[in-house]
Amino acid sequence: MTKASRPHDETVVELLRDDPGFADEYLAESLAAIDEPGGQEAFLQALRHIAEAQGMAAIAERAGLPRESLYKSLSGKGNPTLKTLLAVLSATGLRLAVTKADRNHPAHA
Repeated sequence: MTKASRPHDETVVELLRDDPGFADEYLAESLAAIDEPGGQEAFLQALRHIAEAQGMAAIAERAGLPRESLYKSLSGKGNPTLKTLLAVLSATGLRLAVTKADRNHPAHA
């Protein structure tokens, strides 16, 4: 008997495992919406999904972080330092990019 549904997070992680190229698009969309309500949490969740798809232990090792710190940093209440964020992005094979803000949608303070 198969399940009619499964958790969203599990499905996203599986999609990222099946199509690693999807990670950059997924994270870019999350970053584009970072100033929206819940955007920062959604960005960290997207990065966590990517790390889970690639293996949290492997990402933690490549980033030079204890695995527990990685889980905490990428949790919904996480607040990683820039150093940690850049290390995790690098460990996943991604990097942060900057674009000019849309003047019709100013960044929130």
